[in-house]
Amino acid sequence: MEQKNLILLEIEKCRKEMNDLSKHLDLSSEEVVNISRQLDQLLNQFEKAR
Repeated sequence: MEQKNLILLEIEKCRKEMNDLSKHLDLSSEEVVNISRQLDQLLNQFEKAR
């Protein structure tokens, strides 16, 4: 599978996890902030792979 597609799958997984966490935790909680940072990194990787 192409690297961009793998990154897209990880982005979607990360978004889902962040959304699920944010339903139960404050947006400023450490868990939500960490997954948000991870999502940012994945989005940056995707942009570089374009």
